[in-house]
Amino acid sequence: QVQLVESGGGLVQTGGSLRLSCAASGRTFSSYAMGWFRQAPGKEREFVAAVTRSGDITNYADSVKGRFTISRDNAKNTVYLQMNSLKPEDTAVYYCAATERAYVGYLQGLYPYWGQGTQVTVSS
Repeated sequence: QVQLVESGGGLVQTGGSLRLSCAASGRTFSSYAMGWFRQAPGKEREFVAAVTRSGDITNYADSVKGRFTISRDNAKNTVYLQMNSLKPEDTAVYYCAATERAYVGYLQGLYPYWGQGTQVTVSS
């Protein structure tokens, strides 16, 4: 089993940047494919980005493609989400998730492990 803790959220102006981190503990981090999801007030949780165990393949929601970058450092047991050119519609609680499957991408039902979330607020 793995435990996940997100950090790095905060308040930023439109056009600004933030880097979220998700630190994992427990089993070997490189055994997990990872994903980032977000949930805005009154909306369902949605896929943001995902990365394979080794970091060689990534996938993004169309709404963040070209602005967000997911990466991982298996030596530091951490996955990152670099968010640039932020927009007010990016405001949400951001969650990282882990799966022991090789890669599940946007299929959030296949991620059994979730962090507690970190708030990102983008002001206009």
